[in-house]
Amino acid sequence: MAELKTKQNDSNVEEFINSFADTQQKKEDSFAILKLMQDFTGYQPKMWGNSIIGFGQYHYKSEKSRQEGDWLLVGFSPRKAAISLYVYSGCSGQEDLLSDLGKFKMGKGCIYIKKLSDIHQEALLKIIESTIKYLQAKHS
Repeated sequence: MAELKTKQNDSNVEEFINSFADTQQKKEDSFAILKLMQDFTGYQPKMWGNSIIGFGQYHYKSEKSRQEGDWLLVGFSPRKAAISLYVYSGCSGQEDLLSDLGKFKMGKGCIYIKKLSDIHQEALLKIIESTIKYLQAKHS
């Protein structure tokens, strides 16, 4: 069984943002998201792999394969094309919350934003809350 490459590590989150965010706007937004997620979740930020900042974690076992491992509850990454928000689980009610979020694009498991001011932070917090509750209940 292949082992997950993206694991929690002790790399410095602030150093990562300063070196990885490619514009001043993305740097400022990343530090704002860092504070928002840390304050809201109560979890300390941790690096996952080389480029994801995560908050909290859970242990999962795939229903379709024998894959299992640890993964972040929520997180983000200041990628070149957009900031990736790992906050969406697809659980009941989240489609309605997305309609209030603002300007974004959807990936398979994340939300992409160009800048933090494009979205409504209250809607983001509701999505974060629903994701954490869902994941903790499913993988308790």
